[in-house]
Amino acid sequence: MKKFRGAITALVTPFQKGGSVDIHSLRKLVQFQVENGIHGIVPCGSTGEAATLNIDEYELVVKTVVKEVDRRIPVIAGAGSNDTSKAIKNSKIAKKAGVDALLHVTPYYNKPTPAGLLAHFKALANAVDLPIILYNVPGRTGSNVTAQTTLKIAKEVPQVVGVKEASGNLPQMMEIIKSAPDGFSVLSGDDVFTLPLMAVGGHGCISVVANEMPKEFSQLVNGCFDGDWNRARELHYDMINLMNGNFIETNPIPVKTALFMMGKIKEVFRLPLTPMGEKNKETLKEILENLKLV
Repeated sequence: MKKFRGAITALVTPFQKGGSVDIHSLRKLVQFQVENGIHGIVPCGSTGEAATLNIDEYELVVKTVVKEVDRRIPVIAGAGSNDTSKAIKNSKIAKKAGVDALLHVTPYYNKPTPAGLLAHFKALANAVDLPIILYNVPGRTGSNVTAQTTLKIAKEVPQVVGVKEASGNLPQMMEIIKSAPDGFSVLSGDDVFTLPLMAVGGHGCISVVANEMPKEFSQLVNGCFDGDWNRARELHYDMINLMNGNFIETNPIPVKTALFMMGKIKEVFRLPLTPMGEKNKETLKEILENLKLV
């Protein structure tokens, strides 16, 4: 199976003023990513507001990204749900659209046991023949997937070829790296953990800040791969204010606001997300100005 590693963008979904998907801006965002050296793209994840996309919009976004990428880099479609049957349906739509892999968040709200998680990923693998990246994000799901459970899933479900780790627990991530099967990717789910995770053997990041700075974020990750830690550190600290600024309100509110300020998308969200507060907006604008992005 293809190795999924590097600087991978968790792509936003731009909307028109009326609320529909802004396909023209979406295509331009994909081109911006590819032209600036990004290693992969994830449409329809948390940053892509997938929770508020209906099934037709989901298919439209995934198809558009696949077509625009044109096989130049991997497309890993977010397809997760807390309903296994819905996750399977999303996965089948994404496979038909031509994606290279699937990103599946662990079921939220339901809070399944380790046995339930294993059964969930087995069902996904049995239903759709594509590589799967497990997404552990306790801040959104309400429960952490331990290293032991992740490793058990990796061993018993070979289609699960990696994990997006957004637990913020570096020792947990190191335990997975230490004991994972050959070829298993451990990717950061938080931009600020990219450098430290790669320093201990991680394989990259599924990133928010790459929406705004794909070239620089790709260079950071490439520096880690090449052992140029001084350059990677320099880029890390250049971007750290924006990495943190992207989370001064709920993701993807800040990153979409930043992209609006950069002239790339309209400032449109879907409820229950709302526009950024004015004080935080001024803080974000100052960060962007210091980086010469606006």
